[in-house]
Amino acid sequence: MTLEDETGYVNPVVWSRIADAHRKAMLGARLLGVTGRLQREGDVRHVVVDSLQDRSALLGSLMARARSFH
Repeated sequence: MTLEDETGYVNPVVWSRIADAHRKAMLGARLLGVTGRLQREGDVRHVVVDSLQDRSALLGSLMARARSFH
């Protein structure tokens, strides 16, 4: 999984126990909240995920399409 915001990209590291506990949010959210610990090595950033939250309700009726990189 790779997340992007206005500052760039970050790679969330989601261990299997977190994925199992938050599977619905991880697979179904249009807007995903991630909490965890930030790790940096050079220009590479990772977040070791503690929890995932489905924040899709904050989008209201906004119809946003995913960006296609193909």
